[in-house]
Amino acid sequence: MTPSKKMTFSRRAFLKSSALASGGMIIGFNLFNACKSDVKPSIDLSQLNYNDFNAFIKISPEGKVTIFSTNPEIGQNVKTSMPMIIAEELDVAWDDVYVKQAPLDTENFSGQVAGGSQSIRRSWQPLRETGATAKQMLVNAAAAKWGVDASECTVKEGIITNAKGETLGYGDVVSEAASLEVPEEVTLKDVKDFTIIGKGKGNVDIDRIITGKPLFGLDYKVPDMLYAAVLRPPAFGQVLDTYDASVAKSLPGVVDVITIGKKVREYQESGKRNWSMQISSSDKVVVIAKTTWDAFKGKKALKATWKTDSPLESTEKHDEILNGLLDGKKFNTRRKDGNVTKAFANADKIIERVYESPFLPHNTLEPMNFFANVTDEKVDLVGPVQTPEAAQSVVADLLGRDIETVFVDMTRMGGGFGRRLYGDFVYEAAEISDAIRKPIKMVSSREDDMTTGVYRPAIKYKIAASIKDGKLTGYHLKEAAVNSNMYGLIPNFFPAGAIENYQVDTVNYKSNITTGAWRAPYTNFLASAEQSFFDELAEELGVDRVQFHIDLLDNVKKNPDAKIQYSPERLQGVLKMVVEKSNWGKAKEGVYQGLSVYYCHNTHVAEVADITMENGVPNVKRVTCAIDCGIVVNPLGAMNQAKGGVLDGIGHTMYSDFGFSNGVPQSNNFNSYQLIRMGQTPKVDIHFIENDIDPTGLGEPTLPPVGAAVANAIYKATGKRLTKQPYMSNMNIEKKVLG
Repeated sequence: MTPSKKMTFSRRAFLKSSALASGGMIIGFNLFNACKSDVKPSIDLSQLNYNDFNAFIKISPEGKVTIFSTNPEIGQNVKTSMPMIIAEELDVAWDDVYVKQAPLDTENFSGQVAGGSQSIRRSWQPLRETGATAKQMLVNAAAAKWGVDASECTVKEGIITNAKGETLGYGDVVSEAASLEVPEEVTLKDVKDFTIIGKGKGNVDIDRIITGKPLFGLDYKVPDMLYAAVLRPPAFGQVLDTYDASVAKSLPGVVDVITIGKKVREYQESGKRNWSMQISSSDKVVVIAKTTWDAFKGKKALKATWKTDSPLESTEKHDEILNGLLDGKKFNTRRKDGNVTKAFANADKIIERVYESPFLPHNTLEPMNFFANVTDEKVDLVGPVQTPEAAQSVVADLLGRDIETVFVDMTRMGGGFGRRLYGDFVYEAAEISDAIRKPIKMVSSREDDMTTGVYRPAIKYKIAASIKDGKLTGYHLKEAAVNSNMYGLIPNFFPAGAIENYQVDTVNYKSNITTGAWRAPYTNFLASAEQSFFDELAEELGVDRVQFHIDLLDNVKKNPDAKIQYSPERLQGVLKMVVEKSNWGKAKEGVYQGLSVYYCHNTHVAEVADITMENGVPNVKRVTCAIDCGIVVNPLGAMNQAKGGVLDGIGHTMYSDFGFSNGVPQSNNFNSYQLIRMGQTPKVDIHFIENDIDPTGLGEPTLPPVGAAVANAIYKATGKRLTKQPYMSNMNIEKKVLG
């Protein structure tokens, strides 16, 4: 960002400035507590009277500031970091800012989505412009009041001061400012002048979280609300045949038992399509009760029979099918540089490996739930969803309503990881409430969540490389996946552009198992496969692992037609930093190190894993992580995000497995599905590259590289190359870990 950058845009552009890209947001804010030091923080902010500034800004006479956060909050800290961007350019004291979750508003807001680590990246500029423009209008109003030129005025923490030393607070000039024209040019701050951005700020909801105040979907309730538990098919490929609800209806607290599913089938049969609708067309039996526990007991008492509607698939079948696809000839070529076939034909040696990963559930801490209240006049929807606009659109179609009568409020989410991109739980809640015309909350149990959800697809990669005269001459990557056509490879990531003969192919098997995006989609396993393969290539070529990557990235810099999405310079930067910070190659005896470097979600990351072997079991002791994500808006939140991604990656890489037998998931809770345990979490050291480049994603990029870093370290310790996840199961030592 250049110093004192001037921006030019219209009033409409200002009003909609945060809606420029998917993942961005409009900030509405009530500018309270910016200038009155005698106002106590404990004041009930909702009771203040506001003067309208414009569609998005209100200012109280007290000068207090509220910034409405519009993007869904799933723990990625956007409810804190995005308002920080506004507050920085608005020039108010962060301690005087109150942040509130905004509802879905497709007229004034845009891109109200949580996914792909895009919120900060895509809203960075619009949010800065919004804050800077608001500040300039307030300054112009103060200048007019004093009869001076606006250039003579300065602002600090919501106090406007003129050359004579006279002061006015934002609250003193809001009415005048609201009537002024939007300035054609505003000046954004120089990065070196930031006072909020780049400083660690605590989660704005932390006090409410640790004291148990209502924030999450499971907390939401209204008077006379009922609860719903849904009995869904126990196997993928089955649909409801018959059911007996007589026992369930006799239980205390059970109000009614109904079926739903007709509206979903009608939607699907109409030919309408919405990517967020991963939901079975089967009828489902719903128990309506006075409490969640009553609903769960009623569901357990139901007696149902199911019939097979499509093939009941098993993990063994998927394994066989994917192997056949990898060895077949029907592929979609995503990228083809040079001539891989010729390079392989002329090679002195060809190295080929197959890497495998299983289905994985998302396992959010908070199971799926949603509130719906359908009346003749409107539809109210409240709860945790990553895609509120898609939810609104589909519910309107399902219920035959005008979209303007469907309202969505977002709660904080107890995790998402991609699961809440898909609104099946919203559509069920809406159909239930529409049937009984009462306010209800649909609540899933942990078992419901794990066995009737949306999963990361099982994937296999076949990677082959040709070597001629001791040089890497060709690289061929094939992906075979279950339902992964929409989530397939990113052909323009590393090593694209680094190897003259380079080809990427994909093939897809269509399954009735619902699959979708999982944390760091596209790359969560691809990085493990490729970076494990490059570690083996470096050994085969007899070259230093780090230098091998640096040389390949130098090839990219020499290639003006590389057609890549990553920066070779920035990838080299994180690689060099992690080598320095991890003490690479100088570990003490008994400590084995593995390296991985990767680009995804617009961010460059390098990681080194240190492991020890204890009774034949690998123990990850430390992970050193170097990140180039541009300007770090909130270092405290960024550190937490980065560490969380590393630990999540280790856990699923090492321990988590999931499969199907005749369409039935083989795990239904954490007693049989292992997440990483406290005793298995290593020390994680995070280091950020400091620069003035606009920020990129951070919620996901630290997860993909860690799998290969661990696998490469285990190879150093054991001499065994790991190609199948989870690693512990495939080293035949799972019982030692779980026992």
